[in-house]
Amino acid sequence: MNKASKILLLHGAWHNGSCWMEVQQLLKEKGYESEALTLPGNGEDDDKVVTYDDYVKYVSEKINNQDKPVIVVGHSSAGHILQMAIPKANEKVEKVIFNNAWLLPHGKSQFDFVPDEIKEGMRTLAKESGDGAIPIDIMFVKGMLATEASEECIEALMGKLVTQPLVIMETKINANDFNQLNIPLVLLYCTKDKSVAPGAFLDMFKAQGQNEVVEIECDHEGLFTNPKVYTEGLIQCIEI
Repeated sequence: MNKASKILLLHGAWHNGSCWMEVQQLLKEKGYESEALTLPGNGEDDDKVVTYDDYVKYVSEKINNQDKPVIVVGHSSAGHILQMAIPKANEKVEKVIFNNAWLLPHGKSQFDFVPDEIKEGMRTLAKESGDGAIPIDIMFVKGMLATEASEECIEALMGKLVTQPLVIMETKINANDFNQLNIPLVLLYCTKDKSVAPGAFLDMFKAQGQNEVVEIECDHEGLFTNPKVYTEGLIQCIEI
């Protein structure tokens, strides 16, 4: 990979661009330029009334407005947003790196693959919040997302996370346009991820075809909980 390319980092649900801070510093030390995006509704003071189209427009415009080729990295729920956004900006995209990302079949939403009790609980919390956004629960973070993290790291992560507009979970996507693209795909696979059934993210990625996989020993929040190992794996993905 030519280091003249730029790395665009896209977070998943409850996150924002600040969660990539340590990864960005490590990339910079290795000579890579990066930019961490923050989806509409996920900024610290953002209005939570957003649409899925707002996500797609924001990401595709960010890519199209770059003055050089980009490698796009998508974590978790960013996976299906990239499935929708990249076809609108594919001429600028050199490679897509998915990190334990939700890659959805055509016509499906993330909630189509979430147990009923969990999604109904999230819907209830979003309704009770008054703005349609799901609060982040520390026990969910400890038990499913940042399972390898210290209490100090959990506290720091909770200080970054925000309430999440429900629309990211409920919108059924059009995957057909993405499936027709011929862009190199790589999976950065965190093997200690307990947020889904074992191997689920790997299976989602393999459904895209025969593509490269780089494994690292991190939990779902590796970008924050173990940035050194995460960035080493990310650079492997970049340089494949």
